[in-house]
Amino acid sequence: METQKNNPLHGITLEQIVRHLVEHYGWEYLAEEVRLNCFQNNQSIKSTLTFLRKTPWARTKVETLYLKLKRK
Repeated sequence: METQKNNPLHGITLEQIVRHLVEHYGWEYLAEEVRLNCFQNNQSIKSTLTFLRKTPWARTKVETLYLKLKRK
C-alpha cells in the first residue's frame, strides 16, 4: 500500500480514464491529440481498452492526458 500513496492514478481503472476522456473531449479531439488508430478508425471503448492494455507507450500517453485534464 505504501507504494501507491503517491500514484495519482491509484484506484482509477483504465476504462474510467478512457470514458472520462471521451466524454470530455470526444473521439475527434483524442484522435488529433494522441494520434492513435483506435481513436481515429475503430472508435469504441472496447477496442481502445484492448489496444491500450497491449501497448504500454500508448497507455502512458492516454494516462498523461487524463492527468493533465484533472489538474485543470
